[in-house]
Amino acid sequence: MSVAVSAGPCAIQLREKDLPTRELLELARSVRERTAQARVPLLINDRLDICWAAEADGVHLRRDSLPTRVARRLLGSSKLIGVSAHSLEEILQAEQEGADFALFGPVYATPSKLAYGPPQGLAALEAAARRTRLPVFAVGGVTAERVSELIRAGARGVGLISAVFGAEDARRAAADVMHALQRAL
Repeated sequence: MSVAVSAGPCAIQLREKDLPTRELLELARSVRERTAQARVPLLINDRLDICWAAEADGVHLRRDSLPTRVARRLLGSSKLIGVSAHSLEEILQAEQEGADFALFGPVYATPSKLAYGPPQGLAALEAAARRTRLPVFAVGGVTAERVSELIRAGARGVGLISAVFGAEDARRAAADVMHALQRAL
């Protein structure tokens, strides 16, 4: 966690899916302390209750979550809502229902996204980014070396896990991704 925050990301998403609610709330509050000090927004994966209780900045909704319009009604306009999208249609629906941004992918093949079908590729990312007003962030197989082509294809940024936390030197990997983003943007 401290590696991710110290790298200077635009946001942190807490994606813990296995903890009981009370333990998840404790973790979210601890993470919130660090992200607040670093002035990095914290998003909670799929748990509106934990978002409110931990005073996080927003939620990220999976494809099988509450509909975006319901989350927006419950959270109001003060919280961010991001959605996972695996097609242009899902992005357009999320936009219509009040999402603030979309994570689109998987753009490249990656073991963590096998359940979501084959990679969408750069052409699908470009088409999706061009057809929506939402900021679209690329996910799935993202590495520092791929950042510039993702930005050229229309992504406003990237979301990743394994490129940093699967690296031998996570701090260096995070810095490499951030430098690649700065150069590409």
